[in-house]
Amino acid sequence: MHYDLDEYVLRHTEAEPEYLYRLWRATNIRTIHGRMASGHLQGRLLKMLVEMIQPQRVLEVGTFSGYSAISMAEGLPEGGRLYTFEINDEMEDFTRPWIEGSEVADKIEFIIGDALTEAPKLGITFDMAFIDGDKRTYCECYEMAMGILRPGGFILADNTLWDGHVVDESYSKDHQTQGIVDFNDHVARDVRTEQVILPLRDGLTIIRKK
Repeated sequence: MHYDLDEYVLRHTEAEPEYLYRLWRATNIRTIHGRMASGHLQGRLLKMLVEMIQPQRVLEVGTFSGYSAISMAEGLPEGGRLYTFEINDEMEDFTRPWIEGSEVADKIEFIIGDALTEAPKLGITFDMAFIDGDKRTYCECYEMAMGILRPGGFILADNTLWDGHVVDESYSKDHQTQGIVDFNDHVARDVRTEQVILPLRDGLTIIRKK
């Protein structure tokens, strides 16, 4: 039943561009954690959120194979730019050609390095941030992003339901699960923001800085 419903949703969602479909396929064939790629539904949502927010500068923490970066860059307005950080340098040989071969390559700055320390050094005030890196450092990434985000700007955080593990006590000693739990609690208490968790894929939190 769920598979039928998933297929129904995708059939009634904007079609996935052929280039991104090929990237999704290559990611699943050639990388160990292919399911980490955003995919059709989330990719189209990210593009639409960018089109709605109309940011000029977007920060992404965790490039992986570049699917989400390309999706968001598709929605950027004229002159918009996305800065995406990937801490795992072993992904560069796979990801960089896909980003540089995309139609939005001129809107993406792909940087190998730790966003926690390197993003603030850019000296840029961002309009939007997408956090999708190491779950154990989500709170730190959030605070870093808040420090360089304009008032009224948005933070999107991926995987915030973590396959349901956030409500499963048997995962309480898992560091990544605990990182997500701590992040969700931290954001929920943060009077500087308003937030909503969407139960899409693995959970997507939309946060607006007041």
